This record gives sequence, structure tokens and C-alpha cells, in this order.
Amino acid sequence: MLVTENYRPSFSADWGDYVSFAERLQERAENEGIDLLLIDTGDRIEGNGLYDASRPRGKYDLEIFSEQRIDVICSGNHELYKPASVEHEYNTTVPNYRGNYLASNLDIIDPETGEQRPLAQRYKKFTTQNQGIRILAFGFLYDFTMGAANAVVQTVEDTIKTSWFQDAIRDRDVDLFLVIGHVAVHSPEYTAIYKAIRSQQWDVPIQFFGGHTHIRDYVKYDSKAYALESGRYMETIGFMSIKGLTTEGKKKKKQEKTKTQNLKTSFFSSFLTKGSDPLYAAATSPTFSRRYIDNNLYSFHHHTALNSSTFPTPHGRNVSAMISSARKKLDLDQTYGCAPHDFWTNRAPFPSEDSIFTWLQEEVMPDMLKDQARGDVPRTVMMNTGALRFDVLKGPFTIDTMYTVSPFTSGFRYIQDVPFSVTKRLLQILNQEVPQLWPVEPSLAFKSPATVSQRAAALDADGEAVSSKSSLGQIPLANQAAKIDLTPGYTTHDDAGTDGDDTIHEPIEFYHVPNCFESRIGFPAAAGEEKEPGTVDLIYNSFIEPYILLALKFLGTGYEAKDTAPYMDGKSLTWIIGEWVREHWKCE
Repeated sequence: MLVTENYRPSFSADWGDYVSFAERLQERAENEGIDLLLIDTGDRIEGNGLYDASRPRGKYDLEIFSEQRIDVICSGNHELYKPASVEHEYNTTVPNYRGNYLASNLDIIDPETGEQRPLAQRYKKFTTQNQGIRILAFGFLYDFTMGAANAVVQTVEDTIKTSWFQDAIRDRDVDLFLVIGHVAVHSPEYTAIYKAIRSQQWDVPIQFFGGHTHIRDYVKYDSKAYALESGRYMETIGFMSIKGLTTEGKKKKKQEKTKTQNLKTSFFSSFLTKGSDPLYAAATSPTFSRRYIDNNLYSFHHHTALNSSTFPTPHGRNVSAMISSARKKLDLDQTYGCAPHDFWTNRAPFPSEDSIFTWLQEEVMPDMLKDQARGDVPRTVMMNTGALRFDVLKGPFTIDTMYTVSPFTSGFRYIQDVPFSVTKRLLQILNQEVPQLWPVEPSLAFKSPATVSQRAAALDADGEAVSSKSSLGQIPLANQAAKIDLTPGYTTHDDAGTDGDDTIHEPIEFYHVPNCFESRIGFPAAAGEEKEPGTVDLIYNSFIEPYILLALKFLGTGYEAKDTAPYMDGKSLTWIIGEWVREHWKCE
């Protein structure tokens, strides 16, 4: 998400602000003789109007994204759902970051030759400029199975057995293994990579960067191997520091022993290695630390010791201007209506009047899902909670809001005249996550920004703009003694404890949401109560068709893809939500 305008102020910095932040930190790194690397672990597309409202999709977004320098970059799953986005990645993003884009287990069917080939180079070895740290880097995707036909993902288990990978991890002239990926840091995939490297290099430090599960998380594999995941939706700038790496890559003319520097802020953006004299560091173990920085200007000013006048760089200002220009061209602030109150994905129980899923279940889908060709046939609608990506906040509901909440293009499909005795059992099966039933993508549900063990890890609760006692109602850890009212937000618990969040927040409780929910529409009434029909039209979001067919098979039916058809000409949930808001949510 390159721009977070009109959303929670704790995460309100845009891509231009991030460009300025990176450039200011790079200036500082150069002055201090340390190395700053910027890492991106994928899912750069979908989820805001800047990308989704343009035609072709990504018309402005991809150019704006490329304005940031990134040292190691890989793909997420969202880049791979559509053939066009796969080709955009291959033809645009990979060339923009040639030499830095890594695809260790991802291939493409070449659009010109039809041959299968790596999307980008499998790995890279490089030496950092200031300290001469020799780094061997890989870029992985989790074992993703639902991509477009022109994207081919090799499982991590198979990839680590290949000769090129085995040869690479046997390289003895390496000071640090760097593994980035759109992979959960607690996952079988990363565990397998860790074990493979350790089988050949028992003592070389390993740093993992992860993604996909939308949480702030930090994992310790051993005393010299750690992993960091930096949340979701450009809400968090994840920082990792490694101090005391042994390096033979580039000995300086004048070597000095490591000395502690008293900095106003010790934590920078994305990934930072702070080296030392090789002779001194060899006798010590490196130290690892992490920080989760809220993506807002208050945090950026704090960590650069600058202010609103001195912080922005010319380049960063230009990128923000590009964003503003694109938003105007796409008319993203056009208002469809005004939400009467907040509707939450998982900060309100389901069902409840404050749940976005209850709103869809009881109001939007009954009003909007009716195919004229099917008349008044009773219908059961199955919807996965993962189809909704964000909350609806009280106030203007714009084009940008619509795509932020529901960015996906998959339309509705249906199977006509399914026995209700079958469909009434379907929801329970979809929500049980029976292992035998799910050889496809492992979860349909909305991803919470908190792990199961985390009590908190949340967002700014109410969207209020500014605290009267602090510019954002937050306290950088350097000022913990300050006494102000805290805004609700991330309070992360990870393998290193509870001190990773850069800003102190009031914790928030999240509520469990199921994989799927259903809406029963047009059922006959008997004596004031709902009467069970003999058959119904079974309607669902096309993205979950593999799950629907597997669940129906599990229930003993023989339905196949040939028995399905578009519903309402394949209208998408995005369109349905937008039209409902136009009709029902008037602004006062």
C-alpha cells in the first residue's frame, strides 16, 4: 500500500515519506561507516485504489513503487494470481530491480517463447560498500498453489535439494546468509531452509525476513540465526540490526576496534548491519536486535532527529506529488456515501452490529445478490472472510475505501438447485479446516494482525487524528517516562519479549472470525419462521470454488466445475459493496 491517506494516523506516511526516510538514514549510515540495506518481501499490488482503480491495473502504482531503492526484493502471492500481474512483475518490476530481485523457487512461462524459466535470478552474492560484509542472499515464496497458469512455484523442500542451492550454501567465503521471502517466519518452509544451511554452515549468521501472515513477529532459530516479519499493509517499517559480524570482504585501510556510539536513535529502517574490526569481532558473537516502527511522520522525524521542514528530501517530495497526481486522475476521493459507524473485521465479535461480516451477511448480500434469470429461487451465499481486507471507518466511503476494503476482481459463481440438506452442512465443513479437505491454499479467513498467542498487536482504534498531548498520541521508547494517554495499537509479543514495538500503545483485544460465513436469502416463511426449501442456488465468491467443490465432494455429492456458472454476470464483491453504499449510505 503506497499511500495510507484517510486511514489511521498511526500508519499515515506515504511512499514518498518512506523514500525520504530511507535517504536520510542512508546519509547517516554513510557518515557513520555502517551499511543500510532495504528489503521488500512482496505483496506490492492490490488493496488500494491507486493500484486497483487504474486501467490497466498498476498503471501508476508500479512506477511510483520503483522510485524507492531496494537492495533485495522478491515476489508475494498477490503478484501471481492473474496472468497480467505475473507478466507485469516479469516485464517491469524485475527489470527495475535487476540484480536485486530474487526468485529462488519461482518460475514464469515466458510470454514470448512459452518456455518455463526463472522469474529472476535464484540468488545473489554481494559485498556491502562500507564494511565489506560478504552476503549470500536468497528470495523465496511459500509453497503457494493457487497462482495463475503462467506462474510456477517449486516447493521449498524440492528447491533446497537442487544442485544450485546446495552449491551456494557450501560457499565458505560468506559472512552472512540473508534469506528474504514471502514466507511466515514460523513455518515449515523457513525451518527447512534454516536446517539446510546449518547442515553445511554450522556457525555463519543467518538473517531471515518474512511476510504473508500479516503480523509483527520475530523468531530465534539459534544464537546466530533470527527472522523478522514486519506486519501488513505498509503499517510497519521493520528494522533489524546485526552488530559484530566477522568480515574479510573489504578490510579498511585503518582498522579500529568496535566502539559504542551514543546515538539519539539506535534503530533504522528495514535492515542494518553494524560491523566492527574483523580481528576483534571474530572473538565475539554477533548481536541481533529488532524494532517495529509505526509508519508515520512522527516516527520518521524521531528516528532522523529532523522535523517537518528538514526531513523531506526532494526525491521524497516528488514521489508524494506523483501519488497525489495519480489519486486526482483516478478520482479516488470521490464519495459514494458515508458510513454511520465503524465496521470492524476482527475488533468486534461476529456476529454483531459492529462486524463488517454481519453487515455483509444481513444487509449487503440480501439486497444485492439476486440474478433476474433465476427469479425468486431461494439462495445460500457462502463468503470467505479473507475477501475483506480492511475495516470500514465512520465517515466518507470513497472509491479508495472501496478498493481498500475489497480489492479483488473475482466474481460470483453458483450451482443451481443444490439440495438444502447439503448446503446447510456446508458452512460447518468449510470452517472446520479438515486437513484432508484442504490440499489447496491453507486458509480462507481474514488474517488477523496478531498471532494466536498474542493478546494485542493491533491498530489505532478509532481513527481520531491527533492527541492533545502528543502529535500522534504515541510515545517513542526513548521517552517512556512521559505521561500521556495512549492510543490503542500494536503491543507485540515475540521470541525476544515485549520490547520490539517502537511506540507504546494501549493493547487491543481481537475476536476470532471464521473462515466463511453464509447468508440465506429468499427462503420461504412458514408461520412467521423461516422454512427450509427443498433446493437452493448455492452462490459463492469464485476464489473459493476449489474449497466449495471439495467440501461438496466430502458431503457425498458429485458436483464438478462444469456444474458451475457465473452469477449476475460474474459481478464482483467490490462492485456489490460500492453499489450498496451508493444506495443506502447518504451523507448528511
